[in-house]
Amino acid sequence: MVAITLAGCSSMNKSQKGAVIGAAGGGATGAVIGRASGNTAMGAIIGATVGGVAGAVIGRQMDKQAAEMEKEVPGAKVERVGEGIVIEFNGEILFGFDKSGLTTEAISNLSSLTDILNKYPNTDIVIQGHTDDKGSISYNQSLSERRANAVSNYLIAHNIKNSRISTVGLGETAPKYSNDTENGRAQNRRVEFLITANEQMKEEARQEAERSGNN
Repeated sequence: MVAITLAGCSSMNKSQKGAVIGAAGGGATGAVIGRASGNTAMGAIIGATVGGVAGAVIGRQMDKQAAEMEKEVPGAKVERVGEGIVIEFNGEILFGFDKSGLTTEAISNLSSLTDILNKYPNTDIVIQGHTDDKGSISYNQSLSERRANAVSNYLIAHNIKNSRISTVGLGETAPKYSNDTENGRAQNRRVEFLITANEQMKEEARQEAERSGNN
């Protein structure tokens, strides 16, 4: 159903597609897409959609934030997905090999990102840590957790409210790139931010949608 729906949406922008995806099934749709694509970030964001006109309102706000992130955070790969934003940092930018301490380059990139996150306080932030498949499963799981927590601690120390943040370590279980090459493994050693609307943003979007419907 989702594939058929999106196939007919080629002329839509990402905000409009977000509204369609939300109307098509929310959490269940997100779970299916996440499993099918191997992209847990995409699945989680699509699962958090509101849909409808309110979803389009949220999408426009996310478009603005994503544009600022692309401009101000050169080390980040920024992608708009549905009603949210996925920000990917390659592990080499954030950490030394087999390390969980932030590098100087990491601090510079995270400082720029934190400035933008503070400008838009009505979002929730999930920080996912990932690794390649070298080493034991248990070690990689622990390393991914330490890296996600290191990033979370930096954000909290720079005025991002703890209540906005959650962390998860996924170890080697969710590769986006091939682990058969060194380049692919390097890209899998990553941290991803999942930015979604919090309840206040969702409620404000619903109110705006209702006002628009009465005009």
